Amino acid sequence: MMGFYILIGAISVVSWLISNKLKSKFKEYSKLSLRNGMSGAEIAQKMLADNGIFDVKVISTPGRLTDHYNPTDKTVNLSESVYSQRNAAAAAVAAHEVGHAVQHAKAYSYLTMRSKLVPVVSVTSKFSQWLVIGGIILGAASGSTGIGLYIAIAGLIFMGFATLFSFITLPVEYDASNRALAWLQNKNMVSQQELAGAKDALKWAARTYLVAALGSLASLLYWGFQILGGRD
Repeated sequence: MMGFYILIGAISVVSWLISNKLKSKFKEYSKLSLRNGMSGAEIAQKMLADNGIFDVKVISTPGRLTDHYNPTDKTVNLSESVYSQRNAAAAAVAAHEVGHAVQHAKAYSYLTMRSKLVPVVSVTSKFSQWLVIGGIILGAASGSTGIGLYIAIAGLIFMGFATLFSFITLPVEYDASNRALAWLQNKNMVSQQELAGAKDALKWAARTYLVAALGSLASLLYWGFQILGGRD
C-alpha cells in the first residue's frame, strides 16, 4: 500500500508541476502579439471556414482555461482571455478547439468513441469509488466470496470506464493540436516565433491529459490488486 501512496503522490506532484508550467507558458505567450492582429474568435472562425464548416458557432464562455468544443450544440466555446485576445496563446487555443470541430465533421474515430463514452462515464464515475470501498468493507464482514466481492468488482468495472475514457482522450487531444498547428503553419497565420509559442503551449496542455490518464490507470491497478490480488 505504501508503494501506491508514493506513486499517487508522485503523479500528483507531477500534475501540479505541469499545471503550473502550463499556466506560466500561456502567460508568457499571451504577451506575444500576433502579427496579423486577429483575435482568438477570428482565428477560430477562419479555420472553420477554411475547413468548410459553416454550422458551428464560436462563442465566449466565462472563466479561464474553460475552452472546449461542444459536439452536441456544435459550438466552439472560447474563454474570455482567448475569445478577444490577439496573441500566440489565444491563437493556439482557438485553433485547437476548432481542431475538435474538424474531427467531428470528419467523424474522427477516437472522438466518436469518446462521445459515446461520455454519458456512461458521467454516471459510473459518481459511484465507482463508493462501490469499491463499500464492497471491500462489506466483503471483510461477510467473507471473500460474499456479495461484497461482486459489488467491489462492479465498482472496479466502473473505474475501468473512466480509465478507458482518459486514454481515448489522448489521441483526441494530440490530433486536435496537430490539426491546429498544421493549419496555422500552412495558412501562414503566424510567424515562426508565434508558431513555436503555440506549439510549446499546446505541448504542455497535452501533458496534463497524459498525467491524468496515468493517474487513472494507477488507481485502477491498485484497487484491482486490492480486490483480486489475494484470490486464488
